[in-house]
Amino acid sequence: MSNVEKVKTVPAAKREKAQKKGDKYYYASQWSLMMRKFRRHKLAMASTILLLIFYLAAIFGNFIAPQGTEQYDGGYVNCGPTPVHWFHEGKFIGPFVYGLKTERDPETYMLVFAEDTEQIYRIRFFAQGDEGGEYKLFGLIPSNLHLFEAEEGGKVFLFGTDSMGRDLFSRVVLGAQISLFIPVAGMLLTLVLGLFMGSLAGYFGGWVDTVIQRLVEVVRSFPQVPLWMALSAAIPKTLKPAQVFMLMTLILSLISWPDLSRVVRSKFISVKTEDYIMAAGISGAPADKIITRHMIPSFTSYIIVNMTMAIPNLIIGETTLSFLGLGLRSPATSWGVLLQETNKLETIMFYNWKLIPMLFVFLTVLAFNFMGDGLRDAADPYK
Repeated sequence: MSNVEKVKTVPAAKREKAQKKGDKYYYASQWSLMMRKFRRHKLAMASTILLLIFYLAAIFGNFIAPQGTEQYDGGYVNCGPTPVHWFHEGKFIGPFVYGLKTERDPETYMLVFAEDTEQIYRIRFFAQGDEGGEYKLFGLIPSNLHLFEAEEGGKVFLFGTDSMGRDLFSRVVLGAQISLFIPVAGMLLTLVLGLFMGSLAGYFGGWVDTVIQRLVEVVRSFPQVPLWMALSAAIPKTLKPAQVFMLMTLILSLISWPDLSRVVRSKFISVKTEDYIMAAGISGAPADKIITRHMIPSFTSYIIVNMTMAIPNLIIGETTLSFLGLGLRSPATSWGVLLQETNKLETIMFYNWKLIPMLFVFLTVLAFNFMGDGLRDAADPYK
C-alpha cells in the first residue's frame, strides 16, 4: 500500500483532531507555550511539587505541629528522634511509640534516652493537643486540633528535642512560616523597587540613568553579609516578632533590588526602540502608561524567572541573620534560629539531629534553583 493510500485510510475524525491540536499549538499564547515547556522539565516539576508541599505545611503549620513554639518539657532535654513502630512482638497494632527511659551511655557516660518496650502509646490522628497547644488557624479560627498526638503519657518526637525539651519537628514546621514567607515578602518589595528604579533608568536615560546606576554601584559595593549584620544590629531587641519580621523584610529588600533594576534597565533599553513603543509615544500616551501597559508586559517571563532565582538568596540571608542572632529571636522561630544550637562542637558530636533544619534550608534553596532553571528554559524562545 502506498503512502498516499495510507493517508487516505486515516479516519476523518482523527485527522480533524490532529489538525485542531496543531492549530491550538500555533495559536497558543506565550504563557501556554511556557507552561507546556516547563511541564516537560521533570526536575523543575519535582522541585515545584516539593515547594508546594513545604508552603502548604507552613500555612497549616499550627495544625501539623504537635506542640506550640512555647511548649517544652524539661524531662526530655536533648532527646533523640523517637521511632514510630507498627508491629509489637510480631503483632500489628498500628502506628505507636514506646515509652522513654534514661540510661547511661557506656562510652561517653552521658544520660541518653532509650525505648521502654513495656510501655506502648498509640498515635492518635486529629487529636486535641496538650495544654498550651491552642492556636488560631489563619490567625482567625481558634483551635486545639493537631494532626497527630501520642496517647496520654507518650511522647512523639519525630526530629528529637532541643536543649530546652522542645519538639524539634514542631519548631521546624512552625519555623517554615518565617523562613519561607520572609523571602517571598522581601522578593515582592524587591520587585517593586527593582522595576521602579530600572524602568526610570532605562526609559528616560540621561542624568536619571547616571544617578540610578551610581546608586546601584554604591549599594553593590558593600559586602553583603557585613551589611546585613550592620542593619540587623540596629533593630531594637524590644520589638515584637511581627515588627522584626517587617524590618528584616525591608532590610533584605533594600539590599537585593539593584540586580533586578539592572535587568529591567537593559530590557527597557532594548525594547523602547520597537515600533509599537514608538507608536504609543507618538500617539501621545503618557510615560507611565507606556511603561506599565507595553514595556513591562513584554518581558514579564524574564521578571518571573529573576524573582524565582532571587528567593534562595533571601532565604539564605534570613537564615544567616537568625543564625548569628541578629534576626529573629526566641520565642519567634525560624530555621536560622533553630540552627543557633549547632554552633557548638558537642552538638554535632552528640546531638546531630539538631542539624535537621539545615536539610530543609538546603532542599528549599535547591528546589528554587531547579524551578528557576526550568522557568528560564521555558521562557527562552530559542529552546
